[in-house]
Amino acid sequence: MADRTGKQHRVLFGFLVDFQLWIELFVLFNFLVLILDIYLAHSENEFYWRAEYFPVYFSAIGSAILFLGLVARQYWRREAVWRDLGYLVGWVSVATGLAGVIYHLDSQFFYEKTLRSLTYTAPFVAPLALVGIGLLLIMNRMVPVDSREWGEWILMLTLGGFFGNFVLSLADHAENGFFRPIEWLPVVSSALAVGFLLTPFLTPVTRGYLSLCALVLLGESFIGVLGFILHNLANLHGPSPRLFENLATGAPPLAPLLFANLSLLGWIGLWALGRHLPETIQTEMGIWKFETGN
Repeated sequence: MADRTGKQHRVLFGFLVDFQLWIELFVLFNFLVLILDIYLAHSENEFYWRAEYFPVYFSAIGSAILFLGLVARQYWRREAVWRDLGYLVGWVSVATGLAGVIYHLDSQFFYEKTLRSLTYTAPFVAPLALVGIGLLLIMNRMVPVDSREWGEWILMLTLGGFFGNFVLSLADHAENGFFRPIEWLPVVSSALAVGFLLTPFLTPVTRGYLSLCALVLLGESFIGVLGFILHNLANLHGPSPRLFENLATGAPPLAPLLFANLSLLGWIGLWALGRHLPETIQTEMGIWKFETGN
């Protein structure tokens, strides 16, 4: 009985420190969510162009391939299979996302080339989610997970996600001229997250500063949940008697949850990076220590 309990503890501890596995599960979950998110977004024009089906199919097929890769890694101990399947899905995801940005901009912006057309065109930042997911898969295989660079890359991709969220929130809420003041909240909070996450790349920081970043990300999660509730309350009282039509043409039902999603990714990066940072920093002025309680 003791041996069995000890084995269970080792398995649990192994999962808690297997950051590569966390990222794989994070990406797999995101692909599954993107199937619904992209389907709803492209249902607005009833998939007028056949190419609009491609990211939906790719997200579904990519999820299946990544699941097979995880099985190969965790149960068959075939690391090479997991690695190569991840590279395949990752590079195709990056290419699909970049093509989606151009495709979305081509819907109106390239014809008028004005700031107004950029605001009212299809959300050109949205396909970058596929780019970010693809880069996560590629990085998770190219950078040693025990290195400081691995945590920095996770934090950098989180930073890029919040910058994209800033642009998306600004452009999306500008469509109705920020009719309600609370619509500024995701714009301001995204800018705040960008500022905090950018700092470790500009100046030396301590683990205490990373703890402060974790608290900021906790606030971003609450904002995402609040936005999710407000968006879907608006859709429940939309102009159409059919809920699906309101979800497809109204406020993006899943978009606010990107705040919570990016926060989860950021926490992984902060945890991994924290193992390589000191609690104090030696400067010309002496020992500097950042504590969240001060």
